[in-house]
Amino acid sequence: MIENIKLSFEGIWSHKMRSFLTMLGVIIGIASIISIVSTIKGTSEQLKNKVIGSGNNLVTVTLNNGDIEYDPEYNSSPNAPILTAQQKEKVLKLDDVTNASFYYSRNYADSIYHNNSGLQGGKVYGIDLNYLDTAGYIIQMGRGFVKKDYEDYRKVALLDSNAATGLFETEEPLGKTIEIKGEPYIVVGIIRESQDSQPNIETLSDYYTYSQNSSGLVLVPDSTWPIIYQYDEPQNAIIKVSNTEAMSTVGKKAEDILNENLNVANTLDKLQGSVSEEDGEETGTAEITSTIQYKADDLLERAKNLQELSESTNAQLIWIASISLLVGGIGVMNIMLVSVTERTKEIGLKKAIGARKKTILLQFLTEAAVLTSIGGILGVLGGIVMSQVVHRVSGTPTAISVPAIVASVVFSTMIGLIFGFLPSVKAANLNPIDALRSE
Repeated sequence: MIENIKLSFEGIWSHKMRSFLTMLGVIIGIASIISIVSTIKGTSEQLKNKVIGSGNNLVTVTLNNGDIEYDPEYNSSPNAPILTAQQKEKVLKLDDVTNASFYYSRNYADSIYHNNSGLQGGKVYGIDLNYLDTAGYIIQMGRGFVKKDYEDYRKVALLDSNAATGLFETEEPLGKTIEIKGEPYIVVGIIRESQDSQPNIETLSDYYTYSQNSSGLVLVPDSTWPIIYQYDEPQNAIIKVSNTEAMSTVGKKAEDILNENLNVANTLDKLQGSVSEEDGEETGTAEITSTIQYKADDLLERAKNLQELSESTNAQLIWIASISLLVGGIGVMNIMLVSVTERTKEIGLKKAIGARKKTILLQFLTEAAVLTSIGGILGVLGGIVMSQVVHRVSGTPTAISVPAIVASVVFSTMIGLIFGFLPSVKAANLNPIDALRSE
């Protein structure tokens, strides 16, 4: 085999231009596939980062009414039991969970004021001590909440930069009072997202999208939540996961834990509804509460769906690029047939001194495989260069796929074996006497 490979390199080197032109179809095909796969992988990673975030790995589990997130501001009471400390402990004990927090929320609060300035469409969250660490917020100015704030029901608040600007403009917010539903709260700190939790803003469109979705966030201790809203409101959960791939699994398990008491309540409501109907009274309680469920916002699944959409589109490009490999394979077959014709006397001489059919077949197959393997390697290098050129010119993200590189070289070798088989068989079946007499 080593001798055959050596002879193949000698044959290729002795006809450098012809060999290069023969390999050109394979080079172009492999280079096209490598550049397309690199673009697909780079785009997929970009989609994942845009949807999930830059490594924050947060799973949000919210109470939903059907497919819409339940909002106490606009929906009637769902008759849902409050989340318990035991449920939180179960969530924290899940594999791959590093932290978790339960919180109250108002996603569109229009009753936040400082003097004559109002925060329109801002968010108000009633949080526990774990929330800032779990959600990836850090204190930019002032202080965070302390245990005493919760125990003494202190009406203190934290603002993000958008809320601070909306309420105070250029005024210093620390120590100042804001009103939430008519209740005074003292601003004790300004928060911002940590670097890992910040969204990937790469274009002007991304900036405007993020800005429009961030009217401002106000955080208050959850112990004071009933002062401004109501008692026994449903809570949501935010969970920090150790790795991105575990987000879907953790989300589904957290759903089951948070729905434990809710499912019991739904069952009791259904039983009560049945009793009322037997007594001749109509009730819709069971129908309403049966649609209330905790659901995880599966960002990983959403990213995968976007990736699949992108990959299905680019798969067509890969098939188109593969046509050049077919053309390259036909070129290899053609040049190998020419080579067999040129070396007919050599083949006849080898057979005359005792060379077997298998030996001749293997020699020509090896030459075809070496030819296309070199083309495959050059194609891989060309594909890497091409993907970098595309990235520099158009800004399209790229990521080199090692499995794709290995598969491309193996595939190019297979092309040589497949398309070189017919010429090799022809060479192996030559009659030695006819071969020696040929001109």
